[in-house]
Amino acid sequence: MAIERVIGHIEGVPVGTVFHRRKQVQEARLHRTNQRGISWLLDKDGSRVSDAIVLHGGYVDDEDEWDRIQYTGASEGKDKDSSGRLLRSQSWTYTDNAALLLSFERGYPIRVIRGYEGDPRYSPSNSYRYDGLYEITEVRTAISKYPAPDGSPINICQFDLRRLPEQDQVQTDLERHVVEVLDELGDEQQHEERFPRARSMRVRRLIRDTAAAQRIKQLYGGECQLCGLRLLGPDGRPYCEGAHIRPLGKPHHGPDVEPNILCLCPNCHVRLDMGAVTLDDEGNVTPRAPLVGVSLLPKLAVREGHHVHRAYLGYHRRYWERRGGTR
Repeated sequence: MAIERVIGHIEGVPVGTVFHRRKQVQEARLHRTNQRGISWLLDKDGSRVSDAIVLHGGYVDDEDEWDRIQYTGASEGKDKDSSGRLLRSQSWTYTDNAALLLSFERGYPIRVIRGYEGDPRYSPSNSYRYDGLYEITEVRTAISKYPAPDGSPINICQFDLRRLPEQDQVQTDLERHVVEVLDELGDEQQHEERFPRARSMRVRRLIRDTAAAQRIKQLYGGECQLCGLRLLGPDGRPYCEGAHIRPLGKPHHGPDVEPNILCLCPNCHVRLDMGAVTLDDEGNVTPRAPLVGVSLLPKLAVREGHHVHRAYLGYHRRYWERRGGTR
């Protein structure tokens, strides 16, 4: 007997779960197929409604800004060439587009899965990742950036999606309460225009060590990317921290994705958060305050399978450059 799929979160599949094969995404009931971009199911009245989409380097008109997505609808195989470029206009009557449109009309949330061929700022390096629930805010018929082979314009079905608040990305009452507390701390940080304060960061490290952060920590085996230190406890286990380059929450709104996370020792985590060290786009390390009794690596250590995106390094660097020598 097939397991019923649903609109919204899938029980037992938390946001941030990684799948190494597209087939595993389907088996987890996140998506209807292991190939198409738009997933649909039958609503209570028998109508087809969409429950999920995959961002995996689909169409040239797609735009991904993490919390906001501009998504191109689907086309039949005969309407595309071998490179995926459209040969003719899309139709709102096509099953997948009609299902996503009906979900917009009924106000249903959409699960978003990002694949490794999507925007490198947010995509996993060699897998697929469930990134939570989004709402469709607007739909339109738009003109594609690329015309048809004969030069005529191509109409596309275009959807705008917005990520739901963090309270809607967790699946237990305890997690929701924790997120609410963190948001309150974020409001205070926004008022003071600072990177996350120490007490907020302690809460995040203790309670919200995310799946993405865990994967980065495991990749480096606890070795700090800034100084090379590997702290071991008496049980032989390493201790390190997952540090978001562009911080989560207000006012920075950094994404919780691997390209925005470093594996750092506690001291270097604090140095990063307080602007005592910055990095250029190539990962070269620049101390901005005297360091006593410690040596930093000249360049950020990066292992295969971890792409640190320069957009986050630039955000962190520019933030502290604007603040000058203040703390």
